[in-house]
Amino acid sequence: MPSESAVEEQPEPRDAEEIQSARRRAAAAGAARTLHRSVLSIPLTERLSALAAAAPEVVGPEDPTDVYGNAVVAALEGEVARLLGKEDAAFFPTGTMAQQVALRCWAGRTGNATVALHPKAHPEVHEGSAFSVVSGLRTVHPTDGPRLPTADEVRDFEEPFGTLMLELPLRDAGFVLPEWEELEAVVAAARERDAVVHFDGARLWECTPRFGRGLAEIAGLADSVYVSFYKSLEGLSGAALAGPRTLVEEARVWRHRYGGQLFQQFPVAVSALLGLKHTLPRLPEYVAHARVVADALREGFAAAGVPWSRVHPEPPHTHQFQVWLPYAPDVLNEACLGQAEETGTLLFGRWFPDGPPGLSVTEVTVTEEGHKWTAHDVREAVAEFVRRIPA
Repeated sequence: MPSESAVEEQPEPRDAEEIQSARRRAAAAGAARTLHRSVLSIPLTERLSALAAAAPEVVGPEDPTDVYGNAVVAALEGEVARLLGKEDAAFFPTGTMAQQVALRCWAGRTGNATVALHPKAHPEVHEGSAFSVVSGLRTVHPTDGPRLPTADEVRDFEEPFGTLMLELPLRDAGFVLPEWEELEAVVAAARERDAVVHFDGARLWECTPRFGRGLAEIAGLADSVYVSFYKSLEGLSGAALAGPRTLVEEARVWRHRYGGQLFQQFPVAVSALLGLKHTLPRLPEYVAHARVVADALREGFAAAGVPWSRVHPEPPHTHQFQVWLPYAPDVLNEACLGQAEETGTLLFGRWFPDGPPGLSVTEVTVTEEGHKWTAHDVREAVAEFVRRIPA
């Protein structure tokens, strides 16, 4: 019989999900080829060292850090306001907080706490009902289609609302965007109803190729805009709310009330400034190459004899898009991990069930690493991936 100490020293068994999560992390860290290398796969000390080494590109050697949002944080706020063509911008630790604050401020100004948004918008899917539970807001949905609402749907919606919130791009529907003229018409329809317009622009940075407009012109359609510093710009975290100076001043008061007035945030601010300097200018290249990758994926699945596949949208509207296949997610996840572990090529991230049983979806992101792939490289990787799917 083993001793009591020996029993205590034995590691606790891990379930299948924990084991697969560990394999995913190892595969991402060890992949020689991937379409997108997440900063999360970079070891902590390496990332800190890289941030410190690059900091002099955006801050001076004698610049102060920050105390409750001054100095480098204030410089970041000014840069965001300039890029988006807004009077002012306020830094927030999270986008969830930034949008709650923005929309409760607008509710106070319009006298209407109802927000019209898509049921797949981030606050409805990923924030634990924070709009209603924390901020006392009520949401309604002008459409439940896999796209943003049309002008007619906004104009003819049967209930009054104070704010129309548009997520650009709409991530959970496939990173989809309307045409520029459609967006203008939707905004105009909201104005006809005396509603203000707020853009959830967490990924607004990569919308310029689709719209053929600069950031300031896009943001100029909205009364206020939220942007993220980590979802596309690969910063540590953080967000900003931009809009009229009076709104942003009020938002800063609510930021403090929500617990967002942090003592020091300079590492996040520095990483955001670096993202604006280095990553933002490259996003149009990534968007263009995502279309090459998407075409090659579609061709690769057809050549490999997959009974059905879907790249959505086609062509991609940004540098991110969805891929659908008619297999269970555990089958596809195992094929992905096996390919990465044995060949060093990580083609896809995690697959999830969606729609009818046996149908799975994944999100594809094309960044610096993916920009190195030719269409032939993608088709070859698809063929190797499909060979690992059991018949």
